[in-house]
Amino acid sequence: MTDSSQIQPTKRRIDHEYSRSLPGFLAHHGVSLLITTYEAGQVVLASPTADGRELNLTYRTLPSPMGIAIYPDGAGIAVAALDMIWHFRNMPGLAPRLNPPGSYDACFLPRHALYTGPIDPHEMAWCHGDLWLVNTLFSCLCTFDTIHNFVPKWKPRFVSALAAEDRCHLNGLATIGGRPAYVTALGETDTAEGWRPNKSSGGCLIGVATGEIVARGFAMPHSPRVLNGHVLVLESGRGRIVAVDPSSGLVEPVADVPGYARGCAFVGGYAFVGLSKFRNPSSTTFSNLPISERPAPMSSGVTVVDLAAGREVARLEFHAGIDEIFEVQLLPFRNPWLSGVTREADEGPPIWLVPDPRGL
Repeated sequence: MTDSSQIQPTKRRIDHEYSRSLPGFLAHHGVSLLITTYEAGQVVLASPTADGRELNLTYRTLPSPMGIAIYPDGAGIAVAALDMIWHFRNMPGLAPRLNPPGSYDACFLPRHALYTGPIDPHEMAWCHGDLWLVNTLFSCLCTFDTIHNFVPKWKPRFVSALAAEDRCHLNGLATIGGRPAYVTALGETDTAEGWRPNKSSGGCLIGVATGEIVARGFAMPHSPRVLNGHVLVLESGRGRIVAVDPSSGLVEPVADVPGYARGCAFVGGYAFVGLSKFRNPSSTTFSNLPISERPAPMSSGVTVVDLAAGREVARLEFHAGIDEIFEVQLLPFRNPWLSGVTREADEGPPIWLVPDPRGL
């Protein structure tokens, strides 16, 4: 079992730059950007300065952080990290007391962690009070209780049994009205890692309620999201965003992005999309993908795409220290504080929250 004493500081230099429009864009919409990178072992919080001209980046260490789920109304954050799910709660009464006073509009503190074991967690979402997670190792959607490692709730029809075999690489989750609605998988396969041989065209979008395949033929799809009656999907193996009509299965391109895309969040008519470089272009995971034929180099970071125009309007890019992004979410706060799990890892001041001691 992982505990906070086992989380060591990440010894790496991280260099970044951002377009001048990004801080003002975040400030205008009153949001901040939350990013996970399992490759670098970091949760990255990007928020605009008070004047909206610069971007502050805060790094918090967790082992292999992946999916993020924002509590309803921004009351908390859940982060899947290796074999644990960490829960951070917003303590708004503490925010005004942080230094410098009046700088923060939220204060997220780690409150508890749930041990799941190594299940290869991917995307997560809150659904009517329950945390639903894409359990990639066991090819299912699951929830959690206080007794079991996980509680299986749904699996694709083509997966015949619950097994720790990553049979189809189930990875992305979209919700509608607080219910799981669509998932993405890299293959319609029922054998251990059976998705790998046909990864360049075997991906699919599946309706959770019906179990039917909505669309297929994708190159490594990720991060489905429902917007304006369509399902937007990141076709990572082609480096693009596509829109799927769920009634007909028709797939239309929306925009190309300059990297392997994973993680997506919306504000207005704009999409924040995570970008990754290939860790090793010749590896069996990333070889023979259409995106590998692009002449332009791939980026690591987050791009902001105007969905109506199909073009990039802002970008945060990492030049050193971070090559892969998994999840991107938006917090409904302009300048939140995110406390680290250990002082040794994140060099932050300790914060204690206790009940009123009067009457002891």
